[in-house]
Amino acid sequence: MIRPDAAYPIVSGDRPSLRKERLFVRLSTRPRVPRSAPLLTAAGLLATALPLLSANPAAAAPADDYRPQKPSWHRCDAGQPATYECATIKVPLDYRRPEGRRIDLSISRIKSQNPAKRHGVMLMNPGGPGGTGLDLPLMMEESMPKEVRERYDLIGFDPRGVGRSSPITCGLTDSEQNFDRAYRPETYAADVAWARTVADKCREKAGDVLPYITTRNTARDMDAIRAALGERTVSYVGYSYGTYLGAVYSQMFPRRTDRFVLDSGVDPERAWRGMIQVWASEAEPAFRRWAQWTAERDGEYHLGTTADAVSKTFWDLVARADRDPIELEGQKLTGDQIRSARGLFFTPATAAPLVSALKAAAEGGPRPPGPSAAELMKALRPAAPSPDTGTAVFWSVVCGDTDAWPRDPEQYRRDAVKDKQRYPLYGDMASTIKPCAFWQRPLEAVTPMRTRANVLTVQNEWDSQTPLVSGQGLHRSLKGSRMVLALGGEGHGVYLADPASCANAPVNAYLTSGRLPAGDVTCRTAPAPAGRGAAPQPQRPLPLPLPFPAVPQRF
Repeated sequence: MIRPDAAYPIVSGDRPSLRKERLFVRLSTRPRVPRSAPLLTAAGLLATALPLLSANPAAAAPADDYRPQKPSWHRCDAGQPATYECATIKVPLDYRRPEGRRIDLSISRIKSQNPAKRHGVMLMNPGGPGGTGLDLPLMMEESMPKEVRERYDLIGFDPRGVGRSSPITCGLTDSEQNFDRAYRPETYAADVAWARTVADKCREKAGDVLPYITTRNTARDMDAIRAALGERTVSYVGYSYGTYLGAVYSQMFPRRTDRFVLDSGVDPERAWRGMIQVWASEAEPAFRRWAQWTAERDGEYHLGTTADAVSKTFWDLVARADRDPIELEGQKLTGDQIRSARGLFFTPATAAPLVSALKAAAEGGPRPPGPSAAELMKALRPAAPSPDTGTAVFWSVVCGDTDAWPRDPEQYRRDAVKDKQRYPLYGDMASTIKPCAFWQRPLEAVTPMRTRANVLTVQNEWDSQTPLVSGQGLHRSLKGSRMVLALGGEGHGVYLADPASCANAPVNAYLTSGRLPAGDVTCRTAPAPAGRGAAPQPQRPLPLPLPFPAVPQRF
């Protein structure tokens, strides 16, 4: 039996106006959309309901009679340790109607082996949106130091719509999953058609589910897990998109929020178009840093003896590839495809050998020593995700969390033209048309960050996916938080992702003791080794295959 005090709380965090909010939920008369209803009709009903739901976020609180069932644990797989257990619980698709349709939520755990030191449960999320997290307990157990590990039951879960948690699909092709689309006047109409097609396909395949694949509902699922486990609070480690999920949970359920580590932060003020655009603005200083670093090693890379010379070499290659694609590893690369690798420049030791190999290929000379051409191609053009579940959930979240996306394709055109001038590496790709322009209106307003959150944020100085300004924005938004900043740190993901990071010690101390640092912590991490010996990686090598989304279009 789940303790009465562990029953699923209301969204507002146990506010005293419970009776009024329950009444609001019961009297809500928004028409229910049958699964078989025509898609346009469903979209119209959702749009009609938006003003009512946005006006009172408490209307999305789960009704009083919802109680998550106790999990029935079993060994996850015969090939996995017996201590690694899995279960499936049912949660409402729509928490405002808990008696209605339910979906599966797949969870896992590895229990603490030291009951005397056990503090509670720790949930985890690897990012995405659309990343799976069921295997995280196995991975984190091996990476965590003993003094941290023995204090928690490690709890993994596949977020709704992902993996084993009632996965969704939009039926997208590999090409349709790619949104690194350069702005060109002659192709813009085709890009608008692509964005509309993605939105239409998602409505056709999963239109009855998409409105409920949001960060707020995933936060409710986290709290359903807490309640199902019979815990009063949860601790949490979230990476990248997982930082925003953790921040939203801390606002919706502040009394349930225990020790939270938010690693590689998403700025709530930028959710979500601004988070894609920040890839462009922050790629520029990373590119300048790379050019200077590479100029200091001209004897090795032969790209120029000054930062300006290195920059000119790169842009000459881009222009050449736009006129006549450069062939590398049997594939021809355009200048736009080369620019889309903007994340590589956050790690100079990765980007320099790649650009050097491109230069040699363009000039018809021998390939310089270093990583193989296959490794270079993998870094430049990662394999498209297949199937499209991760992409479907990505768009469901980034389009469904907020109604701030422009609806006029001409607005995207104007922004793309402007930002191509301001941020030449990636500005047009970041600001051009996205499927959210044609997405159905969200059911809920974006989550305001108003409640004090005594959590720890962690950030590398040179992070390509959630750049430093984004991590600083998350820290600024969460009043009461502390920040650990690893100066010189490169790559996406800090805690346990880089065993040499100076940030690991303060995070371990917090998770062990529960005491936040007295103030923000700034330390220095040695950069990744330079030289041609290392294969190009979008991030520093991990001690374990932590399932950070491998696609450069993810958080």
